[in-house]
Amino acid sequence: MKDNLIITIGRQFGSGGREIGKYLAEMLNLNYYDKELILEASKASGLCTECFERVDEKAPNRFFNALSKGWLSGASGMPSGGWSDEMIFKVQSDVIRDIADKHNAVIVGRCADYILRDYKGCVSVFIHAKEEDCVRRIIERNSGMGESEARDLAQKRNKIRAAYYNFYTDKVWGDGATYDMCINSSAIGTKAAAQLIAEFVRQRGLIE
Repeated sequence: MKDNLIITIGRQFGSGGREIGKYLAEMLNLNYYDKELILEASKASGLCTECFERVDEKAPNRFFNALSKGWLSGASGMPSGGWSDEMIFKVQSDVIRDIADKHNAVIVGRCADYILRDYKGCVSVFIHAKEEDCVRRIIERNSGMGESEARDLAQKRNKIRAAYYNFYTDKVWGDGATYDMCINSSAIGTKAAAQLIAEFVRQRGLIE
């Protein structure tokens, strides 16, 4: 029985999901994993981090689904045809399960809610926000980016994330029925959103 507390956060691009995850991890003294998963997966597999960055939260490209040996950094037992996107996803999934077995944690993105769907202590959350708030955050993070460019980037990233999630799971990215909890960060702000998630977890009896 898996009883570590794992809070998974799916998020629209620019919605503040990463910020909420960090607040939550600090508030509840949990380990935090976002891009950190790439490093952990690289260590576990022997593949270089660029392999995971190339396919990070992207649906497989059927025309380029095998990595050349030049991408590898000492991986043992490499399949003769290279590492497909699906194989890399499996490595990352195994790392996510290993984290859930060993630690209490907040995990952002990467289908973690689906991968850990059978874990008793897993709470899945999706963060969304008004388009203007997403655009504002994107501009703040990218100096010199205009409003139109930021809006286009948000739409592109959301499509990529949706395609990735929908490919690897039998659920729908962003659909309320997919998650335990959905929050509009525009309505209450990121800190209050983290507090709301923490209270939800308490009500579930997963923390005191």
